[in-house]
Amino acid sequence: MTELQVRKMRFAFADYDVPFLWNEQNPAFSSMANAVSFLAIGFEKMIVNMIRETMPLITDSAVAEEADAFVRQEGQHSTAHRQHANGLIKRYPGLKETLNAVIAEFDSLTVNTSVNYRLAYTADLEATFTPVFKLMLDNDSTLFRPGDDRVASLFIWHFVEEVEHRSSALIIFESVVGSDVYRMRMAPSIFGHVMKVIRLACAGFNKHVPLEDRKIDALSMFASHRRKTKLRKALRLPTEDNGPMPRAFDDLPLGEQLTALVGVVRSQLPKHNPDHEKLPVLADVWFERYKAGYDVSHWYTAASRQVN
Repeated sequence: MTELQVRKMRFAFADYDVPFLWNEQNPAFSSMANAVSFLAIGFEKMIVNMIRETMPLITDSAVAEEADAFVRQEGQHSTAHRQHANGLIKRYPGLKETLNAVIAEFDSLTVNTSVNYRLAYTADLEATFTPVFKLMLDNDSTLFRPGDDRVASLFIWHFVEEVEHRSSALIIFESVVGSDVYRMRMAPSIFGHVMKVIRLACAGFNKHVPLEDRKIDALSMFASHRRKTKLRKALRLPTEDNGPMPRAFDDLPLGEQLTALVGVVRSQLPKHNPDHEKLPVLADVWFERYKAGYDVSHWYTAASRQVN
């Protein structure tokens, strides 16, 4: 039987304004995380449709149970991220155009690609999450704690549940497709599409969110954009100035960043088993607190709220 637990979470995004710059100490990470919210809505919608299409192809009851729990967790993530995105859209209505464009990219995959491709897409991308999210969760004191507690709590919940179901997408892929060669062959196309969608979201942020609110060029997470912009400025060519270009992880230990990068590469190799990955300590703390009844929707402020 699967050990995944479906947790319905709400973060009160409709109760008051949702800031774009939710971690003022790290505008680049704020923007990157907002882009993840937009991507999550489209990606997880694709997963729901994909699992519905895949279920008749699964012959192992244990895999079917895993797939059901996996897709129900992802459905909860999509709902919460849509509430976050709606909060941003309420303040910046033009972002509705951006969100629709992101969702359309994944809707196009559902219509125009095979279920095998979408299974590989999900398995490849999900396999990268544990090393990447470990880097983030291991540095929560700078990436999450200083920020809006609702937004920080949303991402912490999502990321620890991605760690929890870290093997699910590969289990489903192996049951239905079962070809590491195919998964590796599709990887360049898959990650090219992921970067296309993230770039689409970030370009929308530059277009619809004033610089005084975002503080940075939202496209600064792309090295190619930073190089191109700096070159054009050096050559005194006409250049749209969308603000400073810091990176979200500039202040994180370089060794930890390199470890995460190695983990991402390893996640795409044949016979990769996410169960063997090193996990963020914060994930275990989160599950223990949730089980004990702690209000994880206010991860950093629940204790003080209870006292008050």
